[in-house]
Amino acid sequence: MLALAAAGAAEGTWLRAERQTAGKGRQGRAWESPIGNFYGSTLVRLRPTDPPAPTLALVTAVALEEAVSTFRRPGAGRGRRVANPSSGPGLRRGDVLLKWPNDLLIDGAKLSGILLERSGDAVVVGIGVNLAHHPDLPDRPTTSLAAQGVTVDVTTFAEVLAESFARWLSRWRSEGLEPVRQRWLDRAHASGTALTARLPDGISHDGLFDGLTGDGALILRLADGSRHVIHAGDVFLI
Repeated sequence: MLALAAAGAAEGTWLRAERQTAGKGRQGRAWESPIGNFYGSTLVRLRPTDPPAPTLALVTAVALEEAVSTFRRPGAGRGRRVANPSSGPGLRRGDVLLKWPNDLLIDGAKLSGILLERSGDAVVVGIGVNLAHHPDLPDRPTTSLAAQGVTVDVTTFAEVLAESFARWLSRWRSEGLEPVRQRWLDRAHASGTALTARLPDGISHDGLFDGLTGDGALILRLADGSRHVIHAGDVFLI
């Protein structure tokens, strides 16, 4: 996608792989990529009036949460999209939570990953979602929609996600970051959730989730009552 961007590809272009042989996540981590999961990238062309480019991570997260939450377990809609996934059995709003900076969790287990890469005015938004399989990681629990009893066709999921992302990208442009930030907070774990934040310099902070700043940074309330603002790092539920 970076090569296509350099060649003049238009915003809204999507690429999807059936599998990846060199998939990567944030900070260069390997991303296991068996057939059956979703691996896709889309292109955003930045405009002078856009909100800050890093906040596209929040846009992607809320779009992804919306897309995932439109699917139910087979017994409640036969595995198809439903208009109101919060009612009846299946994936409910309370099942799927966002965790800063860009993780989607089901019952505390990681379902997906998001990676932003920028070149000039082009931002490539990479998304991986465990639809059929999930890896066994040493540092965090993981899950897949299949493990939750949800069968999702990859092509169908791609269509739903593309629609959701386009809608939230449009709102980010026309209304600014605040509606995206509020949606993120509505779909995140509760205020006061205990977190550990590991910063790029190796320092770790334990504290309680205290919301997001206006530009989307994490606010962590420490034991002494002070508030620490985090712009980059890995965050784990305690």
